[in-house]
Amino acid sequence: MDIPTSQTTCKSNSSSLDSYLEDFIVFLKSERNYSTHTVKSYSKDIRYFFSYCKKFNSSELSNITTTDIREYAAKLNRTGRAPSTIQRSLSSIRTFYAYLQKEKIVKINPALNARGPKLHRKLPKVMNVDEMSRLLDNNKKTDLIIRDVAIIELLYSSGLRVSELVSLDIININIRSSEVKVTGKGNKQRVVPIGKLAINALKLWLTAREKYDFYNQEALFLNNRGKRLSTRSVQLRLRKLALEKGINKTVHPHVMRHSFASHLLESSGDLRAVQEMLGHSNLSTTQIYTHLDYQHLSQVYDKAHPRARKKEK
Repeated sequence: MDIPTSQTTCKSNSSSLDSYLEDFIVFLKSERNYSTHTVKSYSKDIRYFFSYCKKFNSSELSNITTTDIREYAAKLNRTGRAPSTIQRSLSSIRTFYAYLQKEKIVKINPALNARGPKLHRKLPKVMNVDEMSRLLDNNKKTDLIIRDVAIIELLYSSGLRVSELVSLDIININIRSSEVKVTGKGNKQRVVPIGKLAINALKLWLTAREKYDFYNQEALFLNNRGKRLSTRSVQLRLRKLALEKGINKTVHPHVMRHSFASHLLESSGDLRAVQEMLGHSNLSTTQIYTHLDYQHLSQVYDKAHPRARKKEK
């Protein structure tokens, strides 16, 4: 990435920066437990910013201002950087300065009030009811298919994240009350209903599962080696089944969750209930599904309303 140039007056001290950045990286790994990929991204973003600053002057980290950071973000925008890339860069700089502030190296965080371009939120992809039926309509009764159908039924019936699904133990499923106890993000637990078809699919799998429980596993879903099924395995199996059924979409576990939320909201209109079942902390996260519902209503309106229909020629 070429660093854009500007007449800004932002400054940095390279030797101090290297030392502080090394300590910051240790902090991210040890205390924040960030992944190697995330740490590399933070380090790269920070180095790019200070290289940009160094072209004009060299001084203390505390001399960089909010205006300097805003000018950097504006320059990135003018040179064609994606809004998400700019936002990530600002987040990296903001986090770095928060660390410096915590260590009493600087007094203020100049990146706090620096905002990048607004992100355009993409609407999640969903499957329609016919596509879901095609995916689940399978005449094969092998153990693998029985397991896969139970997985898809549970994902679609209860709106689980794939990470929540693979971490389920048998004890989390209550067949009698048709409920599943889920541990979501931040170790928050919720109880979600399971539909009748999903319950039937789970009963079939629990019977077939006995053949693969070589190690007295607690896991609900096992692979053919008797180990807990991985997230990657679920992703690959879903993709394979969708291709076999001729579904012309990239089908992954989160599509099941999006479809669950969209179809449930479309039928009930109860946004709060959908929020609870999805385990969203903020209602604003769930509200994206109202846009999907509005798209559907708009299509119906355009086709049906006499004032919306185009005149036939």
